[in-house]
Amino acid sequence: MQDGTIPGNKRQQAAHHSEPGLTEKIFCPYCGGPSNRREWEGMNRRYCQTCDLPLYDNPIPAVCALVTDRQGRILLVQRKVEPKKGEWCLPGGFMELGETPEAAALRELTEETGLLGEIVGLIGLRATPNRLYHTVLVVGYRVKALSDNLHPGDDALAVRWFDGAALPPIAFGSHQEFIKEAPGV
Repeated sequence: MQDGTIPGNKRQQAAHHSEPGLTEKIFCPYCGGPSNRREWEGMNRRYCQTCDLPLYDNPIPAVCALVTDRQGRILLVQRKVEPKKGEWCLPGGFMELGETPEAAALRELTEETGLLGEIVGLIGLRATPNRLYHTVLVVGYRVKALSDNLHPGDDALAVRWFDGAALPPIAFGSHQEFIKEAPGV
């Protein structure tokens, strides 16, 4: 299922993941066999009964791009989709398989704003709670715009430059922190 849930009575909450509500995966993603729990590497982990291997639950990587223009304004996108539909955030999203974090940030920037960009620096990393994925590891980059064909795309309702002193409420805490921490913003 797209939302990562298990339908009906097979949905179980993981005892070791008490927040923010990760759905327990009860089948092995490799062989489809049932999983159970057992002690492994000092932790109670999911374990495939068929493969006889631990099934690790790891954070999901995401990226965001902080772009400023010549006037020092910050580029934000208004979200078209949940979570936080209608709210403003930095351009960003989830990293894809085979993609570097830098490539993911530049891809998301182009998909959401139409702009091409260049990574100019790392702002930082944040591990944030997520209702569907439990923990998302967000990587924030400073990005220089290399084009000016600004238009909302992909999952953006709108895209706009904001004065740093007059920002709308920012949807995600990690994005708020990256804006505060970025040099020269």
